[in-house]
Amino acid sequence: MKNRLKELRAARGWSQAALAEKLGVSRQSIIAIETGRFDPSLPLAFRIARLLGEPIESVFEDDEPA
Repeated sequence: MKNRLKELRAARGWSQAALAEKLGVSRQSIIAIETGRFDPSLPLAFRIARLLGEPIESVFEDDEPA
């Protein structure tokens, strides 16, 4: 799954650690999501989108062919 998490986080001036703290996850989790090594659970994806004030489709994009 592709995502714009790094771009959206940086636009708000948040560090990976700050975002992780706001979401209640580890900084390593944020790094793994940003680099595409880990896809967040659906509840976490919704929390990320809500925190960023973006629609979930704006943050995460399915890279699988339809």
